[in-house]
Order: sequence, then C-alpha cells, then structure tokens
Amino acid sequence: MKKIAIIHDWLTGMRGGEKVLEAILEIFPDSEIFTLICDFNKISEKIKKHKIHTSFLQKIPGIFKNYRNFLPLFPIAIESFNLSKFDFVISSSHCVAKGVKIPNKILHLCYCHTPMRYAYDQFNNYFSPEKNGFLKYKIISFIMPYLKKWDIKSANRVSFFIANSENVRRRIKKYYNKEAKVVYPPVDIEFFNIDDNVKKEDFYLISGAFVEYKKPDFVVNIFTEILKDKKLIAAGNGPMFDYLVSKGGKNIKFIKNPSNEMLRDLYRKAKVFIFPGEEDFGITMVEAIACGTPVLALNKGGALEIIKEGISGDFFDGSQQDFIKKLEKIENTLYNANMMRQTIEKYSKENFIKNFKSFLEREKIG
Repeated sequence: MKKIAIIHDWLTGMRGGEKVLEAILEIFPDSEIFTLICDFNKISEKIKKHKIHTSFLQKIPGIFKNYRNFLPLFPIAIESFNLSKFDFVISSSHCVAKGVKIPNKILHLCYCHTPMRYAYDQFNNYFSPEKNGFLKYKIISFIMPYLKKWDIKSANRVSFFIANSENVRRRIKKYYNKEAKVVYPPVDIEFFNIDDNVKKEDFYLISGAFVEYKKPDFVVNIFTEILKDKKLIAAGNGPMFDYLVSKGGKNIKFIKNPSNEMLRDLYRKAKVFIFPGEEDFGITMVEAIACGTPVLALNKGGALEIIKEGISGDFFDGSQQDFIKKLEKIENTLYNANMMRQTIEKYSKENFIKNFKSFLEREKIG
C-alpha cells in the first residue's frame, strides 16, 4: 500500500479549503497530514483522526491569533517537512503548501485553490496601509518580491496541477506557466437545500470569513450610510469582525461564528445574498443558491462561473451606484428556486470525488 502525505497550508478553522481536505481524506483514508500550524479545537473529527504533523511555527506562543504576521517564515516552515518515507504527495494549497520539498521521483499533485493572491494581483486588497498600519505595510512590501520569486520557483516542484475553477486555471497558467485540470470544490448541497416551509424575510445577508480582500466593509458602509432603511445581517468571523461591528449602523445585525444550521436558516430566509469581493471560486455563493436565494456578486472571479444572470442572481461593477441599482433589480425579479438549484448540482461532494478519482486514473497516479 502506498504511503500518502497530504500538505495543507494551515488548520485554524473549517472553511472551504478544509472541506476540500476532508473530501481528499475520504479518497485516501490512510494518509497523513502536514500543515504549518493546527488548532485542534477548531477542526473536524474527520481531520483529527488522521496523523497530523506541524511545523516549528506551532511552538510559537500566540501563533493562532497572529500567524499571518509570520508570513516571511512560511516558505522555510513548509520546506522543513521530511517526506522521504512517502510514495505520493498531494498539496491543498492557497499559500505555500505546494512549495513543500519533494524527494526525487515522487509525484506531487497540487489541488490549487489559487496562486498566492497577495503575491500577485491582490496585494492592496490584503495589505492596505489604512487597515494594516504603515509599518506592517512597508515590511510586507519589502518581503513580497522574495515571496513571489519563491512561489514561482516552487511551482516546478509540482507534477500535476488541479485548479478549483476555470478562473484559477487561468491564473495558474498566467503566473506559473503550468497547465491544470479543473475539478470544482465540494459543496454540501444536500445539507444546504430548499425548505418550502421557510418564508423569505426582510433582510440581506453577507457571510463567511471577514477579511480585507472579500470587501465586507464595502457592504457595511453602504447599509450604514445609504441604505439605512434596509436590514443587513453579517454572519461570520475573521480579522475584520470587530472593525465591522464598530462601523456598522443600527440596521446591521452581526452574528459571530454561526453554526451550519443557523447559516442554512439565514440563507433560506434572506432576500439576497451579497458577495462583494473577487474570489477564486466562492463556496458561500453556491450554498446560498442551493438554499434558493439569489446572489448579488462583483462581476469578477469565480462568481462568473457560479451565477447565471437572471436565473440565480446578478452582478455589479464594483461601484456603490451600480450595487444599489442591481440590488433593486434583484428584488424586483421573480426567481425560481428549483431552477436556481439545478445550476449548482455539479458542485456536489460526490462529483468532486468522482472527478478527482477520474483525474488520478487518467494520469495513472495515486
């Protein structure tokens, strides 16, 4: 039996990348996990039952709250793992996991959530001086060229790339000059579903990880300053949560760390789910559509693959004026929930596993 190592950037919660990891672990139940850091209190039992190796970063006091500040050490940390006893390596990478050092003649398959966003076209969306402070901004600006150079070089350690969307496939080609096959990530569309007994309520919804590049402050500012008569619910967590609470108006309700059951209920009841940032794919958009709620999204990135205009939602151009216009348009459009759901059936976990296995069989690996 082949010994398989699965490399994951970090395990500090259960987001989209961790759902992909769970599905890969179903395919390879005897595999071992290597990750920069792991907060065992915030990962699923499915992941915990595997042997988990962490890097030297795990020993740094307070690492889970401040791990993003150690970005310059990530390449060294990921390269520190010894994989000599393994026969096959899979990386689940949106940062440095794909840069793990591979022993000679061992195949390395990378499931790429995205090339490192902040090293390329989204640096200012992550590290603006306004929200990070001038000193941190200057330090990160100084080290980013080194990180970018390492990221491009380490792409040559990958034998095969799988991209999580056509958007990411194009980015892999652009930045790494590598070809990739698209296998969409798994979304639990059996759990996130339509309930005909649940009625729509008078609120709009944003959810997920509240980080700078996802632009949650764009939505909070509009509802605080312009759409004061409309109710917004912001359900999630992340580095920007407290900042958003401090800026939000009385018409905005904040829910920290909602359970999956609560989130499903919010998806079903919301008039519109709002996705204001550019994302490589966008699992929350699929979850909302699966629950019968249309999505208003920025007309960039993975949203262009997920949303069918007029059927499951609409797009805005990034301006406040167009956002307000398109929000009103969606409100006045009659959507068929069952037709909406049909557009996202291909994103099921079953399809992910089937397509992932098909790739392995076609390339005769694994």
